[in-house]
Amino acid sequence: MAHFTARQLKRFMGFWPPFLGAGIKIQEFADDGTRVVVSHRPNMLTKNAMGVAFGGTLSAMTDPFFMLASMHRLGKEYRIWDVAGEIKYLKPGRGTVTADMRIPEETYALIEEKTANGEKYLHWFDVDILDEEGDVVAHVRRQVYYRRKQK
Repeated sequence: MAHFTARQLKRFMGFWPPFLGAGIKIQEFADDGTRVVVSHRPNMLTKNAMGVAFGGTLSAMTDPFFMLASMHRLGKEYRIWDVAGEIKYLKPGRGTVTADMRIPEETYALIEEKTANGEKYLHWFDVDILDEEGDVVAHVRRQVYYRRKQK
């Protein structure tokens, strides 16, 4: 992946056809790769049969972002893949829903430590998707694969 600025990634992903069609909006992509905030407001084209946010869209809101933020932060010295995801739906998604994905500095330090000698490392990230009242609509887990490339 070519190295993009956080602003370029935010813009590009906002116009990426799957997100554009689903109405997923990138609100923030931190320059240091520690935070990505994404939102979605269901509309007539994106609601499910029950008139609320489609579950696939809720899952897609978090799909590439732990991987992309990590790639942005760690650079070309690493192989990074989004390898697994789990979602638990807890409440119908009415109105705007938001996922605030964070990768703390301590997590990046752990990734660098675990992959220092070229070993693979699998890390699980957790994020809640919240509605406008702050209630949890869905709990999402994403597993990301990391391996430092050998020189």
